[in-house]
Amino acid sequence: MPQSNGNPPLNSAPAHVHIFFLDGVGMGINDPETNPFVTAHLPTLTALLGQGWYLQGNEAISTDRASLVPTDANLGIEGRPQSATGQAAILTGRNVPRLIGEHYGPKPNRDVAAQIERGSLFHEVVGAGGRAALLTPYPQGYFDGINSGKRLYSSVPLAATSAGLKLMTADDLKNGKAVSPGFTGEAWRDHLGYADIPVMTLRQSGARIAEIARTYQFSFFEHWPSDRSGHRGTLEKAAAHLEMIDAVVGGLLDSWDDEHGLVIITSDHGNIEEKDHRRHTRNPVPTILIGRQHKRLASAIHDLTDIAAVVRQVLDLPQPEGHND
Repeated sequence: MPQSNGNPPLNSAPAHVHIFFLDGVGMGINDPETNPFVTAHLPTLTALLGQGWYLQGNEAISTDRASLVPTDANLGIEGRPQSATGQAAILTGRNVPRLIGEHYGPKPNRDVAAQIERGSLFHEVVGAGGRAALLTPYPQGYFDGINSGKRLYSSVPLAATSAGLKLMTADDLKNGKAVSPGFTGEAWRDHLGYADIPVMTLRQSGARIAEIARTYQFSFFEHWPSDRSGHRGTLEKAAAHLEMIDAVVGGLLDSWDDEHGLVIITSDHGNIEEKDHRRHTRNPVPTILIGRQHKRLASAIHDLTDIAAVVRQVLDLPQPEGHND
């Protein structure tokens, strides 16, 4: 594992792993009346994976550059998967819903928080002397809410902060060291009052994520508005949201060095793929791997707990005993 002073990697594995996380994105049925994937124009992901890659019932897909694995988010627990436990399972490699006895969310309760604080990929990379970061920034009002006790961390920032990492701020966004959860930065100007935040195109924001990710051994970008688009709004707006994500992924992949890095696109539970209701689903989520040896690495993924094991393998981190308990 490279040291935090920026030394090159000590082994021949890819130098860095980036998780591009999309909240609430599952694989649905081929119904244009309910599934926005069917009508959305997604040139980047379709060119990468082929027509209909997003459909429930698909087997794993492997192309020259990428592999997709339909991934179980239910983890053997009844009920609809939730964000806190799903995100915790991704970041810890442990079956957090089973350990606490239920799917839980959106924010961690005491039991979920204890599982995250027990250790996550952020902890492991930092502990091995590597550099890790959550690339999504937060406005000052968020920090004020946390400090006052009026707001709780969600699972991802809790994992980062409990590993001793500082969350990105408006200054990091302004200086190009972070990328807005909404990608372009417009919302920071229009709704949060940060007039000095530069606005990027969607493809530029994807390229910026790739640029920043190269400076870390492990990085995580959290796009939560996709879950909101599943809970609210019209089918047409959900399709437009997916098209926005596709454009960002296009910019990310245009700037990504497959030989020295692995991108993992994944989600915590289904939601946006069924717009005939406003609840989470028990559908599989798409996990997409782009980078060297993507097919071999993808073959090890079956459910959300397997993603951390892949990250550990690529970064040459030890696999903890009972990591998928």
